[in-house]
Amino acid sequence: MKNFLDKISVPIKSNLEEFDYHFDKSLESEVQTINSIVKYLVRKKGKRLRPRLSLLSAKICGNVNVKTYKVASLLEILHVATLVHDDVVDESDLRRGWPSVGRIWKNKLSILVGDYLFSKALTNMTEIDSMESVKILANLASRLSQGEILQIEKALRKDMTEDVYFKMISDKTASLFSAATKTGACLSASNEKEKKALESYGRNLGLAFQIADDALDYYAKEKFFGKEIGKDFFEGKVTLPLITIFQKSNKEEKSFLKKIMKNEKRTEED
Repeated sequence: MKNFLDKISVPIKSNLEEFDYHFDKSLESEVQTINSIVKYLVRKKGKRLRPRLSLLSAKICGNVNVKTYKVASLLEILHVATLVHDDVVDESDLRRGWPSVGRIWKNKLSILVGDYLFSKALTNMTEIDSMESVKILANLASRLSQGEILQIEKALRKDMTEDVYFKMISDKTASLFSAATKTGACLSASNEKEKKALESYGRNLGLAFQIADDALDYYAKEKFFGKEIGKDFFEGKVTLPLITIFQKSNKEEKSFLKKIMKNEKRTEED
């Protein structure tokens, strides 16, 4: 994966270095605890797919500028914030193979730092000076929350369908990708055709990314996956692999699957 990302990022190699500067600056706080937790969160750069997409889109349509760096930073901050909150909701002990923030600093600080990151994203938004981009980002913030809540709702009811699943991952994952590609175009010298094309590309890439991630939960190796294998299943999350299994299972098999999922286990323990 790293080699592939390095290869496609050749046109923006110098821009990524500039992005790192803007990203680090946008996270600074006067509170030492916040700085310590944020430093821990971003100590490993990860794939940084969303900033890459934003910078590449801008490069395709024209040039990368200061506003592009601000949007790219904003998108990565939002992504990190959602991961922090996700780990609290999912009670995760691991994130990318390392102890989660909640495991080290407990959930109260995790939630507050996640909120701090969202506030920093909003600060970046006010400095963009592009109403079109602000509308995209405001809609994105709403969709991220809706996607997460929809997943929790369907996990409780265990009535996820393919249509609802694609709606959920479109909000929760693909919206960030499409926001990255479209805002990258909006802040460059792009036309409507280019904006629509890049938005569509980002959305479809995000969908494919989430489907692959959900599939890896069933057969990847924890060392490379960075989180416990089968965690989604035992948390009661109904993703595409499980939806497919349910479609091909009889009543008895479906009942068995539901019993070994996390929500059923909790009921039995109570």
